[in-house]
Amino acid sequence: MIDFHEWQQRDLQAIGRQKQRLQRLVLLRTVSFLAMVFAFAAGFDGHVLGTICGVLLLAAFLLLVRRHQKASFAKLLTESHLGCVQAFLDRKSGKWRDFSDHGHDLMREDRPQEADLPIFGRASLYQYLSAARTKAGRERLAALLSPFPDAADAIRLRQQAVRELSGKPQELLDLEAMSHLLPLGTDLSDFCTMLEQASIKKSKALRLLSFLLPVLSFVTLALAIAGRLDTTIPGLLFSLQLLLSFLLLRRSQALLAPLMALPQELSVYEQLLARLEDADYRSPLLLAIQKDLREQRASDSLHRLAKLADLAAMRRNVFFFLVANTACLWDLHCTARLFAWKEANGRSLRRHLTAWAEVEALLSLATPALTRQAVCWPELCTGGPELTGKAVTPLLIEEAKAVPNDASFTAGTCIITGSNMSGKTTYMRTLATSAILAYAGAPVCAEHFALTPMAVYTSIHVSDDLSRGISTFYAEILRIRQMVEASQEERPLLLCIDEIFKGTNSADRITGAAEAIKRLTRPSCITLVTTHDFELCDLQSPNDLPIKNFHFEESYPDDKIHFDFKIRPGRCHTTNARYLLKMAGILS
Repeated sequence: MIDFHEWQQRDLQAIGRQKQRLQRLVLLRTVSFLAMVFAFAAGFDGHVLGTICGVLLLAAFLLLVRRHQKASFAKLLTESHLGCVQAFLDRKSGKWRDFSDHGHDLMREDRPQEADLPIFGRASLYQYLSAARTKAGRERLAALLSPFPDAADAIRLRQQAVRELSGKPQELLDLEAMSHLLPLGTDLSDFCTMLEQASIKKSKALRLLSFLLPVLSFVTLALAIAGRLDTTIPGLLFSLQLLLSFLLLRRSQALLAPLMALPQELSVYEQLLARLEDADYRSPLLLAIQKDLREQRASDSLHRLAKLADLAAMRRNVFFFLVANTACLWDLHCTARLFAWKEANGRSLRRHLTAWAEVEALLSLATPALTRQAVCWPELCTGGPELTGKAVTPLLIEEAKAVPNDASFTAGTCIITGSNMSGKTTYMRTLATSAILAYAGAPVCAEHFALTPMAVYTSIHVSDDLSRGISTFYAEILRIRQMVEASQEERPLLLCIDEIFKGTNSADRITGAAEAIKRLTRPSCITLVTTHDFELCDLQSPNDLPIKNFHFEESYPDDKIHFDFKIRPGRCHTTNARYLLKMAGILS
């Protein structure tokens, strides 16, 4: 098991050393700058040695500035690494519920499973797992956490990739730390669209003019300095360049403004893709991603674009804008380079960013392997519906507090009874969320877990909808009807129904529940139903498939209620509602 506390201490020590290095560089930079000023002052007074020293000190100053920038970035990266390490520690301690990205915005109204289990929202699978920073990465992870499984081969490919990443924790954390330099929700899709479109055409005449006019201006300036030409001519030419820049300002701004906003993001993407290109991967999915990036020279193209973004961003300084455009038509050169990059790589950028989004999702799915001791890699079965597990625990409960349970289900129905708070719903959710983790390619919290890829349907948190005039009971009817319709397609299903038809009176509830259970007891379905209605325990199967009973129970040592949260075969024979009412002071 990885010792994240040790990594935390190493990062803290590294940050301390980096702070000291930055302080030294700041001191040296200040001293060199002051010395340079005095040296040039001496040179101005006629001391040639002063001018020479001034030039050397200027070179030293620029070198120190560059080193300070690199050291600042190294410290920023270490701080990001420390933040990622802390996030893993928070997952182990339960503080992950405070993570800002809980994925509520990714929920789909047409998938009630996403709130029932829960997959998205506060205290959800997504909140626990996500290491994604980009909009595309978040959406890709959300797509993988689906109750509807992909083809088994696709799941196995992802599982192999996630398993490889989880086996390289240092590389995984380095990638996450680098990606966390991106703002949460980073989205370059509009920029990609701009590059893919041809809304503004390049002009060969302007391209030629951007080189000829500055050359002509500097040649006339040299002649004027030599006394062979009137100084008015270079002055007019330089003024013409500034005027031309202002006339083309709207065109330049339309092209360069989106680029100017992205120098940091593009630089981070460049380094991330370079890490992927240089990595030593073995799993087919990661090798395919790596091969595509290498063939497209993705990091090199991002490097050129990031440098261009830095150059374009210098336009924000008004003084630089005026001087650079007066001297060399800066905007025209930047737009010309952007057009050249666009022609060579414009349609590849979205593909590169999509590749990183896939890796972000895979990194997220590797999280349980680094935070839990008891995890396994699920096996995918073929044929009829099957779900088996040994010592399965819920990912969203701290490992020390989670109670393991076994599972062994095939086609048929399981009626689960038990007292309030005994663990019925948690058990059902644990199996369903473990299935969704398995479909995504992630490890599952269990000693062993195997299942047939089955679509997961749920009826757990059912509520009314006043805007459409739908009561809680009718909303549950709609959920059950959806299950019945899906079961008629004869594809493998995992159906989870909590407190079936709880929104109506007992007589109608038992009658409706019995009929629904019979309809859902089919060769393609594993149906799990929790209930307090013991009458449902006596249901007879409408076919050769079994309707089995399981239960959770409680005990009362020293007149205090105790739950062991262990599932047992057979029906429950106890209730605890009166005890809980007495505890609340409602009954005497």
